[in-house]
Amino acid sequence: MKRYMNTALLYAILAMVGGVFYREFTKWNGFTARTALAVVHTHYFLLGMMLFLMLLVLEKNFAFTGPKTGRVMAAYHIGLNLTAVMLAVRGVVQVLGTTLSAGMNAAISGMAGIGHILLGVSLVLLLAQIRRGVLAAVQS
Repeated sequence: MKRYMNTALLYAILAMVGGVFYREFTKWNGFTARTALAVVHTHYFLLGMMLFLMLLVLEKNFAFTGPKTGRVMAAYHIGLNLTAVMLAVRGVVQVLGTTLSAGMNAAISGMAGIGHILLGVSLVLLLAQIRRGVLAAVQS
């Protein structure tokens, strides 16, 4: 449970850093249009901090953590951070008005897509583990 709390705190800090960077970077560059930087903050708050706070409560009540949880959580962390980094890269490119080659544009989108896929798959696997923990607690 301590790990879930510490992880939630880490993602809260990353969310705040992402939000401040978005606000200050766009202001410094005089950029007022919509940018991918705007969602780094919310991805880290909701998919990072809030998820791990919910996992803390679920672990306290149902003890769902098992031998596979570490691998699932590693995939989740990789997916979330890859997604956030690619959103930040895309946002910086948008703010700076940098023209990308078609290959580089596709590479950024592809890496963000891989991050989202890892997030989705690991979230489903995590929910399956939580379900098993809840069912075991209800049956006993």
